[in-house]
Amino acid sequence: MYKKSFLAFTAALMLGLGTLPARAADITMTISATLDSPALSGSDPLGAAGGTGTITITIRKTLKPTAHTARSATYRLAAGTVTATVDGDTVTNPSPFTMKISFPAAGPDTLVLSGKVSEDGVTVPISATASLAKGSFTKAVLKHPQAFTPSTQNLTAPTTYPGPGSTLSYTLFGSKTVLGVTGTATD
Repeated sequence: MYKKSFLAFTAALMLGLGTLPARAADITMTISATLDSPALSGSDPLGAAGGTGTITITIRKTLKPTAHTARSATYRLAAGTVTATVDGDTVTNPSPFTMKISFPAAGPDTLVLSGKVSEDGVTVPISATASLAKGSFTKAVLKHPQAFTPSTQNLTAPTTYPGPGSTLSYTLFGSKTVLGVTGTATD
């Protein structure tokens, strides 16, 4: 049970924003992802490598950042706003998450989600990075979330860690595991 919930939630985290009923002022994304095997770093005590999932994500365009710099914006996603389905099981986030969108002068644009998931009394901190094409986001993201462009992008895992690419990390009992992520992001 814990592994299925974890896999579903990590798929959501990998590309998850908030799921809300779609309105004209929302951004909707669909993500299909696989957690690559073997782990890039750590022992993967949850056996998450090789897990797959699909998620539909909707976030309000009117959401305001909690902080920003000249090249990034950080948003707070409320509890219950991230939903994923893996192997027929659906899970949502039990506590708020942080979403940071960065568009550096050099290198790929990134979307980083972090928070904690809990199952059977065990809390697991998770951080996920989606590495998108350079120029996917504009400065408009400093005021509100925006759809990325191009609207369909492949997510690729780094060949080494640390390195550029999409990843998921989790810490269980003081041990950190980093997994590469491959898949497709569409909005």
